[in-house]
Amino acid sequence: MREVRATDLPHIREIYNYYVANSTVTFDEDAMTLTEWRDKFYYLNKQGMPFIVAVSPAGQILGYALVSPWKQKKAYRFTVENSIYLGAASTGKGLGRELLAELIKRSKTAGLKEIIAVIADQGADASIKLHRDFGFEEIGRMGKVGFKFERWLGTILLQKSLK
Repeated sequence: MREVRATDLPHIREIYNYYVANSTVTFDEDAMTLTEWRDKFYYLNKQGMPFIVAVSPAGQILGYALVSPWKQKKAYRFTVENSIYLGAASTGKGLGRELLAELIKRSKTAGLKEIIAVIADQGADASIKLHRDFGFEEIGRMGKVGFKFERWLGTILLQKSLK
């Protein structure tokens, strides 16, 4: 595990865009461009937000995790939303667990207090279980707030307090 570098962004874009095109775990419908990823990278870096990658011994990016501001209003500055995405060949091997553990650790070090996970209510059972295993508690559900692949989708909100 290490901090993301600008040179990692094409690989991160590839991982993320796979999920955009093939799943409902993200509600994005359009692939993110490299420019959009660069903007996000520099913004999160400026905000002091953890953004990490898991790297194979050969140097291949296997997955990534980040936190980003929950809302733009200043009073929310200690609350973040997390995102974890794995390359298709890296799922089911405990890598998501390692990324989330490191992300929580770095979020505490950064002085953050609350992490929110917004997870699709369909097709994301592994993510829900992972977050619950780390002490995230369900705080709400929103039904039919997204429409992708010709069907309505809801979200499950989970929260963890960092002490």
